[in-house]
Amino acid sequence: MTCTYRTPLLIRVLPPLLIAEVILGVLGNGLALWIFMFRLKPWKSSTVLLFNLTLADFLLNVALPFRASYYFSGLEWHFGHAFCNVSLFMLAMNRSGSIFFLMTIAVDRYVRVVHPHHALNTLSVAKAGCGAALLWLITFSFTAHLLALPSLNTTKCESFDIHLDGLNFSQFWHKGFFLLSFFLPLVVIVFCTCSIVAHLRRRQLAHQARIKKALWFMTLVVVLFVVCFLPSNVTQLLIWAKHRQIPSGLSEEQQQEQACALENLSTAFYMTISLTYLNSALDPVVYYLSIPAFRNICRGALRLGRASNTNEDTTERPKGQELASQTISQLG
Repeated sequence: MTCTYRTPLLIRVLPPLLIAEVILGVLGNGLALWIFMFRLKPWKSSTVLLFNLTLADFLLNVALPFRASYYFSGLEWHFGHAFCNVSLFMLAMNRSGSIFFLMTIAVDRYVRVVHPHHALNTLSVAKAGCGAALLWLITFSFTAHLLALPSLNTTKCESFDIHLDGLNFSQFWHKGFFLLSFFLPLVVIVFCTCSIVAHLRRRQLAHQARIKKALWFMTLVVVLFVVCFLPSNVTQLLIWAKHRQIPSGLSEEQQQEQACALENLSTAFYMTISLTYLNSALDPVVYYLSIPAFRNICRGALRLGRASNTNEDTTERPKGQELASQTISQLG
């Protein structure tokens, strides 16, 4: 038993929000892909991770116009059942892929800064590419079930319906993976960021101006990640908790009433899950602000002139400044 939500709030708010995310995301990530593929040379293992993060963000934004059309049409899907499944799969796979590559980038920076002599720091571009392919394969395997969602002969296109008659395996898998793919990376990203900050403070480097700036951008990534992804996951947990409080053995009419009683939480969930797409649109801004090479190429492509780079000073520097410069390179 499910309840079809047609709240005017979703129809009124989500289309312009999604369209704005599409415009920002496609333009920003499209430019970033062009820079990674044609202007940023040579690649390092960390570049491979950033490229795949950008690819996941771009593919996610490509799928969003169909979602905006769905809400603009009053929650009516006009593109057929098969393409509904493809659209839901694209959103889920690339949202999860983006999160996993953010987590992997955090681990890569943690190893480079805290364990500079670890073997992972000598990883070749080819091996990093194999690791990225494996991460894509894992993400695909956990979201491919959406391609086989059964047709209910309706114009709905949802993967997070409320089912009072119990979740089947596919529904349980989908919602469970949705939560796991946020909370596990969240723990890893927060641990890596805190470890880097603590390590640099122990070495008395955190007060260096350029390192403070790099750490500020790392913190910004964590804050954006939490702001964009935490609300939808908390709302999904609340829906599960409310669902478990509903007694069993209800009649069909009572089940319908109970399902529709969760409309406010369901509306909040669809609003907050649309917020997750904003993270993909903002990632290129973080690249621009935190990676000097990316910033200079971007400014050159837009004919804005080259940004100043304090790392280009060729005069002899004290050992502390040399160490700070190396640390900035590891953070980039």
